[in-house]
Amino acid sequence: MASQDWFDKDFYAILGVPHDADAAAIKKAYRKLARDLHPDHNVGDTKAEERFKEIGEAYAVLSDPEQRREYDAIRAMSHGGARFAPGGAGGGFEDIFANFGGAGGGGPRVRFNTGGGQPNIEDLLGQMFGGAGGAGFPGGGYPGGFGSTAGPRPGADVSAATRIGFREAVEGSTVTLTSPELGRVTARIPPGVKDGQKIKLRGKGRQGDPGAPAGDLILTVSVDKHPVFGRDGDNLTVDLPVTFAEAALGATVPVPTLDGGSVKVRIPAGTPSGRVLRVKGRGVQRAGKAGDLLARLQVVVPQRLTDEAREAIEKMAAAEDGHDPRAELFDRARG
Repeated sequence: MASQDWFDKDFYAILGVPHDADAAAIKKAYRKLARDLHPDHNVGDTKAEERFKEIGEAYAVLSDPEQRREYDAIRAMSHGGARFAPGGAGGGFEDIFANFGGAGGGGPRVRFNTGGGQPNIEDLLGQMFGGAGGAGFPGGGYPGGFGSTAGPRPGADVSAATRIGFREAVEGSTVTLTSPELGRVTARIPPGVKDGQKIKLRGKGRQGDPGAPAGDLILTVSVDKHPVFGRDGDNLTVDLPVTFAEAALGATVPVPTLDGGSVKVRIPAGTPSGRVLRVKGRGVQRAGKAGDLLARLQVVVPQRLTDEAREAIEKMAAAEDGHDPRAELFDRARG
């Protein structure tokens, strides 16, 4: 619903654009001012912070065609755009409110107090459209964009985006957002959020009319990649290098965990490269359940060999003489 403040605030002047500016010009002016006045660039500057809020409010109204139309009509009425003459002469009032489907032509006559003082927008619109109940209009309220239902209007939802680290996404985090419309907002990111996931934060959107609930903040979360860990649902994944001897003979080796620690796993003798070992309960914890840590073994081939190592490998190759590890592969290929 239109605000009483609209009588006093010139949103066009706040953004520095003419009254006939198109949507692109309004958006361009707002973005430039928002960059210059952003609180992160003006820490401790209360005037810049207040201006930041003002341009946010101005843009919220002027970027919405319906709100802008209401605002223009109200500003015209309060600054001489509406002409009131004794006996109903003049006709300017009908022109201003033709868009709102009311007082033109043979509609109901409306009496205004043209004495001193600022008109009250709610009383004015109430008289114009049939009183507080919106008499004559289905559902009550004001026609033509002033609200289709009676009573205070809830706040609108607001969309925003944030980027967090991989570990913060797994463990949960608290972020602080700065918005021209909302100011500074603290939001809790729940554990286990995924890249691109949308989170609804109830009551963190625009404020509604007095007595009405605030809107919601719809937050899209982007998650940075981790240099070591990946994610498969609620499981964490890691590629674990092992030596040929560890894979061939079997060994117990440490595996890194996301919290900076480690956990040991047993590699059975003869484990091939690519085998996945599962560590229960060391993955993403969400909704009272925990995923696993999946360690994919990668057998590392040494780039340099000592004389002793080379001799040992040559002996092993001689012992395996006649064994072709690719024979079965070719058999399947021919079949």
